[in-house]
Amino acid sequence: MKQKLNDLTSGFLVFLIALPLCLGISIASGFPPIAGILTAIIGGLLTSHIGGSPLTIKGPAAGLIVIALGAVQELGMGDPMLGYHRALAVGVIAAAIQICFALIKAGRFAAIMPTAVVHGMLAAIGVIIIAKQTPIVLGVLGAHGEPLEMLAEIPAFFIDANPEVAAIGLLSILILLFFGKIPKIKKIPAPLVVLIVTVPIAYFMDFGNTHVYSFSGGSYTLGPDLLVSLPGNLLDAITRPDFSVITSGTSIKYIIMFALVGIVESLLSVIAVDGMDPEKRSSDLDKDLLVTGIGNLVCSCVGGLPMISEIVRSKANVDAGAKSGWSNFFHGGFLLLFVVVFPGLLQMIPLAALAAMLVVTGARLAHPKEFAHMWHVGRDQFILFFVTFISTLATDLLAGVGIGLVLKVIMHAARSHTLAGLFRSSVSSQKVGNSLEVMVNGPLSFTNFLSLKSLLAQSVDDSTQVVRIVLAQATLLDHTVQERLESIANEWHGTTLELVNLDVMTPSSNHPHAFRKSR
Repeated sequence: MKQKLNDLTSGFLVFLIALPLCLGISIASGFPPIAGILTAIIGGLLTSHIGGSPLTIKGPAAGLIVIALGAVQELGMGDPMLGYHRALAVGVIAAAIQICFALIKAGRFAAIMPTAVVHGMLAAIGVIIIAKQTPIVLGVLGAHGEPLEMLAEIPAFFIDANPEVAAIGLLSILILLFFGKIPKIKKIPAPLVVLIVTVPIAYFMDFGNTHVYSFSGGSYTLGPDLLVSLPGNLLDAITRPDFSVITSGTSIKYIIMFALVGIVESLLSVIAVDGMDPEKRSSDLDKDLLVTGIGNLVCSCVGGLPMISEIVRSKANVDAGAKSGWSNFFHGGFLLLFVVVFPGLLQMIPLAALAAMLVVTGARLAHPKEFAHMWHVGRDQFILFFVTFISTLATDLLAGVGIGLVLKVIMHAARSHTLAGLFRSSVSSQKVGNSLEVMVNGPLSFTNFLSLKSLLAQSVDDSTQVVRIVLAQATLLDHTVQERLESIANEWHGTTLELVNLDVMTPSSNHPHAFRKSR
């Protein structure tokens, strides 16, 4: 009973955080606002008890905004609603691919994604979100363009800002940045405070009726187009996908991006949440991927956004004391109840407030601390991070990540003077009493880490007290491998991990997980 009460409480807290974020993510993605709510409801009610990860929250995520918006714009060719219907069809096929990947046990491949490349991708997504949402925060409607172009236009957006809309947007940002630093009330979700403050302001400013006002010699317009727009009821939100251009090159590009980026981001979130779990439970990545694919298939068939295991809401779920998948279920249930009972209240939410939440989310993804952290890990990791970051901004997510991966392989090949060796298994093991000794011969990189991960999964049991990774014959040790080994060790009960002969390798920096090469 106490466990269910903990899950109910944490589910309610996550619901308070998810409600405005789902609306904001959906609008930023070019989907109708209700689409994000649909996804979170399905993610909660459908996937909560069949998934392989008990504490993750399924729903729409800021990391997929760039892909969804690109699909709507390119497939719609100037018609947002047509683009939305065609993007749903892309989502259906991408979901089917995710299900196939799960059935062939491909979830383990998320563990080999280089950390620097993933963080470079996420930082680029953060910058793109900031570029796209800043004009909405300031009340500048109709702004569009490539991310770098819109970044350059930000000073002009401030000059053209609608003063009353900008006041709501900037006030929202201040609340999101500083409310959590007030000790006695910091447990109240800041996004909820934003709604409590900005909805009444929008009401008293009469956003519900189109009118013109004057400020400092200029004339500005307020009206319902600056508020959230929802259908009369949830059933009216159900939308069918349009498969008419599903075989086009553009559709195929976005199918690949939805499927692969969704897989990587979702599974990495699951791995991160496992590390937060007080009970140190290990999620079944393939099962979680299967459930995510099923959820995405349902969402795309009825008009919802793609879903992943979302890290911010999942962390809030863990911090609130969640114990099982019931918290995800309750979060979906509360969303369903609120949309059914209070649809009119949702339609008083200013778009500027939702855009402010996304700007803050983007700023966290692209925070200067991310750049500083990668520099601290090592110049090689910073180069990978920065090249992925710039490539993603200049091209798209798929190309940016691809360039980062190719660069990392080239760097490792140059260091180890071999390309083929990077893809061969270089580990063997033996049991010595209650210890497992794993000998590494040659490079240990993200490209061949799965053999070590599989060996550990098969060999470590309840009787194993120590796992020793012997690096005397190792030629290089990847940063990503060290992070993944630490994550695996955190899930063991009563088993410790030791890296033997680490001191005979030369690190690229003073960071404990820095890339190392034999002397």
